Amino acid sequence: MKMTDSLRIGIVGVGGVGGYFGARLAQAGHDVFFIARGEHLAAMQRHGLRVQSIAGDFTLPEVKATDDPATVGPVDLVIVAVKGWQVREAAMAMRPMIGPQTVVLPLLNGVDAPTELAEVLGADHVLAGLCRIIAYRAAPGVIVHAGVNPPSIDFGELDNRRTPRLERIRAAFAGAGIQAHIPDDIHVALWQKFMLICAWSGFGAATRAPIGVWRSLPETRPLVERCLQEVVDVARARGVAMPTQAVAAMMAFIDSMPYDGTASLQRDMMAGQPSELSSQTGALVRLAREAGVSVPVNEMLYAILLPQELAARGQLPEQR
Repeated sequence: MKMTDSLRIGIVGVGGVGGYFGARLAQAGHDVFFIARGEHLAAMQRHGLRVQSIAGDFTLPEVKATDDPATVGPVDLVIVAVKGWQVREAAMAMRPMIGPQTVVLPLLNGVDAPTELAEVLGADHVLAGLCRIIAYRAAPGVIVHAGVNPPSIDFGELDNRRTPRLERIRAAFAGAGIQAHIPDDIHVALWQKFMLICAWSGFGAATRAPIGVWRSLPETRPLVERCLQEVVDVARARGVAMPTQAVAAMMAFIDSMPYDGTASLQRDMMAGQPSELSSQTGALVRLAREAGVSVPVNEMLYAILLPQELAARGQLPEQR
């Protein structure tokens, strides 16, 4: 990565996360390239990108947007914000943007993305990261930032080294008004968020109710706590040093969320669309089996939700 105040940045996946953070970086003067497709791409090419934010609306009347990474060439930083099942395809497509010093930062909801990106692009290029924001694409060319203010990003090297490139990226985020933090152990941070994702996505989709309902009912709340503990157990079995009070801290965070909050996986499932089930609850179940850890609550949630996921993808088995 070059020693420069302005970075060339590729945004792969221009939904709520990629759209919001990419727009903020472009607003701050970085050379940002949005990789998108379809009506969303056409709208950005014609009218720019509009962000409706609880921190204040803004519009970028002109943005650099394309569906062909080869026209962009090597960049300093790639932010990957696609859906979980799209990571490998995105990694293959972004290869023309990867130069010797390019850094790739995934901001997805699961824990698999850094490994998948490293397998395609090489581990030296890849960081681990997560973000805290509630945002979504409301219409072609329109991003809505609806919750968590200010939004934040945690990121780090896969081996937790403190490197100059981390500080340069943090400075770029800070200059764009984005809170950025380099935790002592990025894998602990990833799995702490994975706790929230497994519970919020799983119980939200299974109950089709907002967070305020299933965290409060005496029938569901203990199951939520068991779900969280199962994620902690799998993380520890995989060598991640989860803190002692991880479950209590996450329940306190869940209790602090707005009553009507929903997860993106939940919204996708309720709309009959494909979701990230395989890279969230499904991934936890897979990793648990690999580690020999029992996760009955998450297995139940995965089994209950799988028929809806297969239906959305047109993959239900035929009637016999």
